[in-house]
Amino acid sequence: MVTVEVSITGGGLGLFLVGLPDNAVKESEQRIRSAFENSGYRMTVRKCVVNLAPADLRKEGSGFDLPIAVAILAATEQLPAEVLEESVFVGELSLDGGLRGVKGVLPVAAEARAKGFKKIYVPQENAAEAAVVEGLEVYAVGSLLELASVLNGEKELQPIVGVMPEESVNEEYEDDFADVKGQAHVKRAMEIAAAGGHNVIMIGPPGSGKTMLARRMPSILPPMSREEALETTKIHSVAGKLGTQRGLMSRRPFRAPHHLASPVALIGGGQNPQPGEVSLAHNGVLFLDELPEFGHGVLEVLRQPLEDKHISIARARYAVDYPSNFTLVASMNPCPCGYYNHPTKECSCSPAAVHRYLGRVSGPLMDRIDLHVEVTPVGREEMSSDEVAESSASIRERVIRAREVQAKRFQGLGIYTNTMMSSSMLRKFCPLSPDARRLLDAAMERLQLSARAYDRIIKVARTIADLEGVADIQPLHISEAIGYRSLDRESWGR
Repeated sequence: MVTVEVSITGGGLGLFLVGLPDNAVKESEQRIRSAFENSGYRMTVRKCVVNLAPADLRKEGSGFDLPIAVAILAATEQLPAEVLEESVFVGELSLDGGLRGVKGVLPVAAEARAKGFKKIYVPQENAAEAAVVEGLEVYAVGSLLELASVLNGEKELQPIVGVMPEESVNEEYEDDFADVKGQAHVKRAMEIAAAGGHNVIMIGPPGSGKTMLARRMPSILPPMSREEALETTKIHSVAGKLGTQRGLMSRRPFRAPHHLASPVALIGGGQNPQPGEVSLAHNGVLFLDELPEFGHGVLEVLRQPLEDKHISIARARYAVDYPSNFTLVASMNPCPCGYYNHPTKECSCSPAAVHRYLGRVSGPLMDRIDLHVEVTPVGREEMSSDEVAESSASIRERVIRAREVQAKRFQGLGIYTNTMMSSSMLRKFCPLSPDARRLLDAAMERLQLSARAYDRIIKVARTIADLEGVADIQPLHISEAIGYRSLDRESWGR
């Protein structure tokens, strides 16, 4: 929270901004002068010093226009200073005195409530966004003149009432699994991924339906809790990605960056730190289509957020930490031509080319992906069949029940899905029978799996058991989980 202080002194002329303002903040002087002139207020002819405290924190953005203008009006006795107590002001001024919306209002409103402020005045565009914070009176104003009239007691303004989205497990999505013909084994993998928060990669030829399946992943995820919705909306508010509907987000985000995206675009950062795609996908889905086409450096930066569920960015001038608890859904062709292991079409790639193509995705990154699923083309009989596939709503009901089991299991531990379990939690919540352990040990030796893959197989098995409503992990659950390690087999790319 930044405090704006104004001092009017006798010596000198002009307005001086101090407190590490960036160019956007420095330019506020001209916007404020023009807004004052067009709103009927006078700018002081004496020396005016504006301090943005704390002074050692860099100030960015145009949202400081309104608080600086209000502070100057109070310092020049054009507004009563006492009415500013317990109030926060955010907004950009236009030259005619109107107010424009700014990004990052929701985190400001949340911080204002935490600091004990009672009121916040924001542009009309940001009113719905700020109103989701409970315990804070939100006032939407259209211009500096309207705000001054309210503060002077000449006009009464009613606070905005936030509208909370209704949580519903029957929420309809445009993309539904009922539209997908066949691919029962892939749908099963997507259900397991949604139930346990697991990462999944689909490998198959062009036209097999990988993208279509990935885009339907959000439709089977459970509805966001209010805490998740608030956290997700904050991130999108900071990034300026809320769009026209600036209220609380009701649907889990689905982000699908292009394979030419830079590492900064993916993980965030930049000269003025901004959240990247991994944070914009927080509590939702990050879809990476044609995974090997992404740059090597881009893929490798995914390791930390996939493992830690947050991304830490350190630069010379700042260090930020963004949440990034997303479900990764990736897809790829099996080879450069796309037809390796195709049932009817012949692959034109050499074994070396196939091996090089698959090698673009490193082993450490592949270890962090729990489910490897082979997607085969759907036959003509299945495509022409009139049989209606299972809907996303039905799958979502099973996912919700499995999530409820996990919520009870991890109550008070700070996690809520199986994929977030630590090694110590695995020993506590995922004991294996002797038969299950022998099966897993044999698979480890045969497939030459890493220790991380060993843990992930157990986590997937735990989720499969949760979907079935079974307390103990059975050998059958281990066997199915091992089956989702396709890319670990020696046959691939050889």
